[in-house]
Amino acid sequence: MATLDQYMEDCLARGRAYFLREEALAALGSSSEALSMALMRQAKKHRLASPRRGFYLILRPEDRAIGAPDPARWIDHLMKYLKLDYRVALLRAAAFHGATHQASMVFQVIVPRQMRSFEMGRHRLEFVYQTPSVFAKVNRPDWLSSLKSEAGFAQVAGIELTLLDCARYFHKTGGINGVAQIVKDLGGKARANTLAKLGWHYENSSVRRLGYLLECMRHARQADALRPFARKAKTTVLLDPSAKPLIEELSGLHEKEPRWKLILNEPVEIDF
Repeated sequence: MATLDQYMEDCLARGRAYFLREEALAALGSSSEALSMALMRQAKKHRLASPRRGFYLILRPEDRAIGAPDPARWIDHLMKYLKLDYRVALLRAAAFHGATHQASMVFQVIVPRQMRSFEMGRHRLEFVYQTPSVFAKVNRPDWLSSLKSEAGFAQVAGIELTLLDCARYFHKTGGINGVAQIVKDLGGKARANTLAKLGWHYENSSVRRLGYLLECMRHARQADALRPFARKAKTTVLLDPSAKPLIEELSGLHEKEPRWKLILNEPVEIDF
């Protein structure tokens, strides 16, 4: 009978740095209790990590120092195991597309189901919920890209989807100024017609914030594609709804941007 150690080596030899509990049980022919003990021993030796029950990562020597491989190498396998669609998004997607200031250890994934974030070694996986109806409309192959690693591919938000996700979930990307930095770096690469198509699936206020930031960063063609959303808007909203005035009476003194129907309650500051 093969041992778990041998089974793991065989997986690695086949270029597979993960396995499922059910697969190991079938391959080893051992009892569930014996496998559990073997898994525990391997985990204590820092040769295994388990991001979800029943799914195991085999740690190479170079992975053990940080506690887990880069999630880009296994997120696709994990999500297929969970039978859940996804996209790598926000800060990690921005970095993938060339945003120069995005070097976060947070690996953010947008999913159509509430999921708890977790840490593995030095990595933190953050799952951001998007309503299933919207997710199904925007998570299309032609609006996604592929993040390649030696273990295969993971699906990542395309540039246009990354920009809109960052504007929608700005509190996950360093606030309005964090979004502005990403817009500066990536806005000029975005396809204007795709931005306009995607925008109809997002809150009008988020699209207007993105349009204003695109204009500030002199990505005129992309900003112009989003102007119909501002013309359709019926109310004026804050550029940064998370910023609260120290003195409530002064909140009405902020400059307004009538073309985007925004109240500029926060200055836009980025690194050049």
